[in-house]
Amino acid sequence: MMRRTSKLPSEGAVQAILCADFHLRDSVPVCRTDDFWEAQWVKVDFVAALQRQYDCPVFHSGDLFHHWKASPYLLSTTLKHLPKNFHTVYGNHDLPQHSIELMERSGVHTLEMAGELIVLSGAHAGQEPTYDDGFDLCGYQTLVWHEGVWQGKSPWPGCTNPTTEEVLEKYDMFDLIVTGDFHIPCIDRDGDRLLVNPGSLMRQSADQIDFQPRIYLWSAEDNDVVPAFLPINPDAVSREHLDVMKERDKRIEAFISRLDVDWSTELSFEGNLKKYLSSNRVDARTEELIQKAVDLDL
Repeated sequence: MMRRTSKLPSEGAVQAILCADFHLRDSVPVCRTDDFWEAQWVKVDFVAALQRQYDCPVFHSGDLFHHWKASPYLLSTTLKHLPKNFHTVYGNHDLPQHSIELMERSGVHTLEMAGELIVLSGAHAGQEPTYDDGFDLCGYQTLVWHEGVWQGKSPWPGCTNPTTEEVLEKYDMFDLIVTGDFHIPCIDRDGDRLLVNPGSLMRQSADQIDFQPRIYLWSAEDNDVVPAFLPINPDAVSREHLDVMKERDKRIEAFISRLDVDWSTELSFEGNLKKYLSSNRVDARTEELIQKAVDLDL
């Protein structure tokens, strides 16, 4: 199933593609019920096709990989699918220990050395942007920054990340700001200036079950964007694992509460364990594992 804008701009009307947080990986998020490996490349191919159509640069605001140490298989597959003219910054997931000093150990650096992408000078995860981190894009001073920004309700109590309004006010030397890290898309303006947080390429958690991933097509004519929605399978994300975890937690809590009731301070740990096992129904295999784990003579 594909959901996208009803009509994409004409070929001469798009000067850049804005995107973020691909989180490419060879593991599978617990919420996914489909072939996640294949699904992520369908999304990347969609971006690559638009890049070919508009013959424009792609600006990605960090977290290209889900883990900095991308496997050879993941790297080689990325080489096959990554859009041309691809520019990015380092996200926190792209960096060992979230440290820019260790960037040369990362999968993103490997792709840069292979000439498959361009790493912008900044602003990378954890960095405070300066004017020199920006660049000229069709006459607009532009910043690509891996920084979580938000609108409306705070993502969590006590969140210290800036709002889109605060970013636009503080970094008024930039005409266009593209942010990443937070996976919820948002757009904000301050006069003719624009901030775009594209959101994530893939749905990788159960709270994104109703999320429609997108990238943005940017026009230099008016410093504005049009969303291009990515193809998705609406049934690929499940919340079933959350119910399983809740049931597991209930069983653990019940088990612990029973231990608490029967615990005796007059007995050693081994003595209390023997007492519990003798007065409760525990299968033989479990008893055997407990015995091996604590070297208990039952």
